[in-house]
Amino acid sequence: MREEGKTTRAIESRTSRAPSFFYMGLAIGSMAVSAGLFLTGRKNWSQFIGLWAPTILITGLYNKIVKVQESLQPASMVPTA
Repeated sequence: MREEGKTTRAIESRTSRAPSFFYMGLAIGSMAVSAGLFLTGRKNWSQFIGLWAPTILITGLYNKIVKVQESLQPASMVPTA
């Protein structure tokens, strides 16, 4: 099996500490801020902040996939820090 680079492992070790609900909360928060900005007439900022939600959710999905993949690997295949 091919090993990941040092940078990828460092990013995954930091993001794996955050629970999945963290990413969902950030995404919902960005949508709420976006709606608030829209209601106050700041449409450009509203669109900018609103576009963060999909990126945050994809990052959370990636985090979840990495966690599941690590839990399915035998202990001998999990890279050590």
